[in-house]
Amino acid sequence: MEKKKVLFLCTGNSCRSQMAEGFLKHMTPDEFEVSSAGTDPAQVNPASVRTMQEVGIDISGQKPESVNKYAGTKFDYVITVCGDAKETCPVFPGKYTRIHWDIEDPAKSSGTDGEALTFRVTREIIRDKIEKFSKNKEMQFPL
Repeated sequence: MEKKKVLFLCTGNSCRSQMAEGFLKHMTPDEFEVSSAGTDPAQVNPASVRTMQEVGIDISGQKPESVNKYAGTKFDYVITVCGDAKETCPVFPGKYTRIHWDIEDPAKSSGTDGEALTFRVTREIIRDKIEKFSKNKEMQFPL
């Protein structure tokens, strides 16, 4: 069986898209080829790495990529995880399903306790969406 190709896209490729990539790779390693990218990539947020380690998923080796790296790449699914990425998402070749998940950026939280809680809430939102997506691949999520 050929793996379906999925791209998670956000602005910085530092939190939400990295978490989504980590979850989908972890939950369905034989089903999907997973990438993530940003429209304006930054560094992977250390709080994202710590938050995912809490649930046994290591994303410390993942690197932020520019969406430009994937120009010309065919995907089965392109999933934007923030409004900015939805608005600036490029068109990819071939037929694919475009999905939008409007997830608040946890990096905008402040204070150690607030940051940790916000990242955990974001992680659980993403985990839930990934579980639903992996079970209902053909389901159209609202844009």
